[in-house]
Amino acid sequence: MERDGFDTYIRPADAFSTLGFFNDPLLSTTLKSDTLSLANTVIHEVTHNTFYAPGQAPFNESFAMFVGARGSAAFFRSRGQEAAARRIDDRWQDDKLLARFWGSLIGSLDSAYGAHPGSKGARIAARDTVYQRARVRLVNDIGPALRTINPRYAERVPLDNAALLARRVYASDLDLFDRIYEREGRDLKGAIGRVIGLAKANESDPFEGLRAWLAGAAGAEARAEQGTQVK
Repeated sequence: MERDGFDTYIRPADAFSTLGFFNDPLLSTTLKSDTLSLANTVIHEVTHNTFYAPGQAPFNESFAMFVGARGSAAFFRSRGQEAAARRIDDRWQDDKLLARFWGSLIGSLDSAYGAHPGSKGARIAARDTVYQRARVRLVNDIGPALRTINPRYAERVPLDNAALLARRVYASDLDLFDRIYEREGRDLKGAIGRVIGLAKANESDPFEGLRAWLAGAAGAEARAEQGTQVK
């Protein structure tokens, strides 16, 4: 594929889920992780067993990223290991920061490709320009703001279409899930139930279901506040 001019991205997988059809094994690759990552991964995969929206891989993986992060932090807090929980919270903040960056980069690429519909050469040149600018932003702005990831990650992480597509699957609109978590009073069980209910009611676009509910909740709150002020 590389010889044919395509971007490629290959990485190992620490774990997998059979979506509840079988008892998933705890793999040796998973056990090599540190304790915090291990707890996160197990809860991430159990989330897939609990709910999986058909044909919605980016939603499913991003939802599991949220549950894995918030769930593993809650697990360590329940054991009185506050330092571990704070470390997981910091990792989650890094994940959300990078997710916003990847989302912005995808939007820039879409615009660049859309501006050159008839010329492959022009699209490639536009793509290269977008990635060059993205690297500068990643190194200068994102890297120094990371809490748990070595800032040199910003210099080394691959920036091409294949790597970006992989990140799109696991890091799409992570902030949406946290906004619902906050709306549910930071009650993780309530937030998970809310997300699953909204996804089931919006099978064609679960993310849009989450956005619509949040917009409705914010609107209702604003109207209630306005009514209070009028009284």
